[in-house]
Amino acid sequence: MTTYTVCPVPAPALAALPAEDDAGNPAAPCPDPEGGAPLRCCLRRSAPGERIALVSYAPLRRWAARTGARPGAYDEQEPVFVRAAGCPGPFDRALPFTDAHRVLRRYSARGHVLGGELVSEDFPAALARAFAGPEVAFVQVRAVEHGCFLYEVRQG
Repeated sequence: MTTYTVCPVPAPALAALPAEDDAGNPAAPCPDPEGGAPLRCCLRRSAPGERIALVSYAPLRRWAARTGARPGAYDEQEPVFVRAAGCPGPFDRALPFTDAHRVLRRYSARGHVLGGELVSEDFPAALARAFAGPEVAFVQVRAVEHGCFLYEVRQG
């Protein structure tokens, strides 16, 4: 059986986001009145009244800075919800947010998009298909309704 590593927004990025997000904006934390926002730091939904912030995050840019890759035009800024005051990280490394339609977007080691798939059921089988090609370095899971980044998945 193939194992996967689920990668949320990394802790070093979270530390910087409240002061300034990847678009240069300061975070504006506020309570989430209803709860249910998909938090990209701990990979769970927010609780009613929990203080969260919607910030701009550039997952490929930050990954490229660590690896030396050059994603070029594929460098995107994404709106993501994070906890306003630090985060202990994921409580569970299971595949989160698979209860709705998702897009799996495949990336090469250079950070270029190799393709994608709309997933409506059997998320594990779709993930196995996404990693079927040897050129796939990682997969981003994205929301269909807004197209934004939810988390990254790597094999192993």
